Amino acid sequence: TQNGYGKRTAESEYPTKSRGTQGVISIKVTERNGSVVGAVQVDDADQIMMITDAGTLVRTRVSEISVVGRNTQGVILIRTAEDENVVGLQRVAEPVDDEEHDSIDGSVAEGDDEIAPEADTDDEVADDADE
Repeated sequence: TQNGYGKRTAESEYPTKSRGTQGVISIKVTERNGSVVGAVQVDDADQIMMITDAGTLVRTRVSEISVVGRNTQGVILIRTAEDENVVGLQRVAEPVDDEEHDSIDGSVAEGDDEIAPEADTDDEVADDADE
């Protein structure tokens, strides 16, 4: 939230609703915790980054955030000064193993020893035209 509060809630606590309903409450919004800045779907191995309007950036593991119910205010994730507000948050996904993505680092795939076939030179093209 705007005042640095956040929480984790299990996906199973969000029931499926039809389009005619008015939704479900995800967090209690009070003067203490401020308005909602954002919500992201995460895994236990992920991290989140929060930034304030004063430029303070905090990165924390999702697994360290308390799991609480939907209709609660949450816990403090980032302490803000009185005139400072959280303005954004972003999910930081778990790093991927390098072994699974060797082609990204520029290595050549097995059996592809040659990067590009030899191109015809001007002399070879001229010889072919004379014949």
